[in-house]
Amino acid sequence: MGKKLRRSLLFLLPLLIIFFLSGCSNTQEKNIYQADKKTKTITWGIKSDTRLFGLMNIKTGQSEGFDIDMAKALTKKIYGKNAKVKFVTTTITTKIPLLKNGNIDAVIAAMTITPERKEYVDFSTPYFNAGQSLLVKKGSSITSIKDLNKKNITVLAVKGSTAVANIEKYAPKAKVLEYDDYGQAFTALKSGQGDAMTTDNGILYGIAKENKGYAVVGGTFTNEPYGIAVNKGQKQLLHAINKALAELKEDGTYARLANKWFGDVAGFNLKEAEGQ
Repeated sequence: MGKKLRRSLLFLLPLLIIFFLSGCSNTQEKNIYQADKKTKTITWGIKSDTRLFGLMNIKTGQSEGFDIDMAKALTKKIYGKNAKVKFVTTTITTKIPLLKNGNIDAVIAAMTITPERKEYVDFSTPYFNAGQSLLVKKGSSITSIKDLNKKNITVLAVKGSTAVANIEKYAPKAKVLEYDDYGQAFTALKSGQGDAMTTDNGILYGIAKENKGYAVVGGTFTNEPYGIAVNKGQKQLLHAINKALAELKEDGTYARLANKWFGDVAGFNLKEAEGQ
């Protein structure tokens, strides 16, 4: 089976499951903005395995990170200071199915805006301008994407992510091993199963921050902006999110939250992340 066909099946299978389990849910017909306005509550799909964006705190049992704080700030901008949030942990393969099936209202989970995903969901304006990069052990001979085309190089990535397709495009000679999540991929890197791990720079900076023997190298070789996803047809909710996001950037809240999570990370550029 070809790589392109495998990627298509990985993306489409969760969506097919929706129709069998939900009987073709009609959540697109429900006005989520108006429903949430009554309860002053937005249910967000988040990550719980991605340092700096959304990571489970084992002491509190709650996820913490930039995405979490942004979701709280956006909710209060939209429905007022007494508004509440609910969080549902998602993965690469479950976030769109959960959104399409009405289990969550919006997704803020380090989710790259892509043409393929736009077929199923609508995205806000970018809230974090990320780009794909490489994580290696310090002292590695790999310093850029070009080095991945050397003989016998193995790159580690997460299944179903845009990172896999990008490596096939920019470093076609590299062998790619895919894992279920970032934790597994990094464990594989530590154990020597690969020469480099690849995904968005923001995620890699989080891993490097907690593991001093590793470094993010080569800058970014793609433009991978993160967007907030809502179900197709939810124009009122999407408009409210875009308006709130613009206000958070204008009043300084965005900068405060970004610096809280990324300010001490070498190479972080606030203006670049914000899209200025």
